[in-house]
Amino acid sequence: MARTKDLCRGNPVRLILGFALPVLAGNALQQLYNLVDSLIVGQLLGVTALTAVSASGWLDWAMLSVPMGLAQGFSIHMAQSYGGQRFAELKKTAGQSYLLAGLAVLLLELFSQLMLRPALTWMNTPAETFLLTESYLRIIYAGLPIVMCLNVFSGFLNALGNSKTPMVALIFSTVTNIVLDWLFIGPLGMGTNGGACATVIAQGVSAAVCMIAALRIPELRIGRADLTPDRFILRRLALTGLPIAFQNLIISIGGLILQGVVNGFGFLFMAGYNAASRLQGLVEIAGTALGNAVGTFTGQNFGAGLMSRVRLGLRKSAQLCVCLALAVGAVMIFLGKPLLSLFIRDEAALAGQVLSIAYQFLQVMAAGLPMLYLLFVYRSTLQGLGDTVIPMISGFVELGMRVGAALLLPLVMGVWGVYLAEIAAWIGAGIFLIAGCYWRLRRISRDPVRSLELSAGWLNGRLSRRGD
Repeated sequence: MARTKDLCRGNPVRLILGFALPVLAGNALQQLYNLVDSLIVGQLLGVTALTAVSASGWLDWAMLSVPMGLAQGFSIHMAQSYGGQRFAELKKTAGQSYLLAGLAVLLLELFSQLMLRPALTWMNTPAETFLLTESYLRIIYAGLPIVMCLNVFSGFLNALGNSKTPMVALIFSTVTNIVLDWLFIGPLGMGTNGGACATVIAQGVSAAVCMIAALRIPELRIGRADLTPDRFILRRLALTGLPIAFQNLIISIGGLILQGVVNGFGFLFMAGYNAASRLQGLVEIAGTALGNAVGTFTGQNFGAGLMSRVRLGLRKSAQLCVCLALAVGAVMIFLGKPLLSLFIRDEAALAGQVLSIAYQFLQVMAAGLPMLYLLFVYRSTLQGLGDTVIPMISGFVELGMRVGAALLLPLVMGVWGVYLAEIAAWIGAGIFLIAGCYWRLRRISRDPVRSLELSAGWLNGRLSRRGD
């Protein structure tokens, strides 16, 4: 298995698809163990337990998205450095990334445990699920250091063009998670907490595989000097990673507000809406995989100064993502009910109502997938160019659209207004990102040398001046 992959040479479409397919497989495996987790919880513990786990989704994402965003910021500079063959810069970036990641996870662990109960209260979490959701999330949050480790090392591998090793890591973690889910929830009777423990252990397995693979790559073997704190480098990494983390957090806040609106419609609606939400990750995986691929492709080619390849990769990826979105949406419409029914086990009347609500929401999501997939592609392209500010602002657009629609549309459309709030967020953020991406590309075309110095060669020049 190749440890690295240069995406600056060869057919862009073939390279993007070759990178995206392992990411797609890995995302599918991740969604598989999420779905199996839901299936085991729903079938063995019932609707109340499934609703408690599903209701944790946005709070789970709110905290886990911060290490994900920081690590993505680190990997942007890694991809640009690798594409430009600046290996001293690459190692220095890796060393300083470790320092920043360690500090961030300590602060995040403390904050997440302190804010959990107030957040659940603010979200109008029903009494039936409050304690279950709280105990589940405390275990998930305890695994934040593992999540940071996983995202840092898998991000490094992706930045260097290796999307296969993270996929292999997810194979091991998926098998681990499924086996432990069944063992902890079934024979050992640990309830929803067993599912949380299984998830954390599985993430640990995936993190170990990625870490071992990354540390075997010569370009990532850092020295003591690379770990010496450098305020300039740490600041630049933070200025790239924090906007992505903040963007994810902003989106999460909108999701939390929306979840609060959903909770206000009562337990049955909450159960149906959250059951469909468990499939949302599944319908998104093709778009996120393509986005990850075009982001790495953009980063490496921008680092090498190959802007014509960046534009070609964006154009082909946009065309491909619309076709994928239409295909995935059609599958969800035709197979949505059988899939949803796997997670819902209760008396027939209750299960039927929950399934009807879940399928309505799934249909609306399927209709909005083309814009969501375009959002992934254009956001990743901007990030590959080193611009994390426009994507961060798009998070505010998404927040405003989601919250505004969730609070206003139900007044005139009832529950359909809640369903449409998610699509409104995708449309608003997607349009903003598309416009922002072409604006950024025009600015780069006016002064490509200056843009490359600012976004890709910032550390190389510093190292040269210091004689490193």
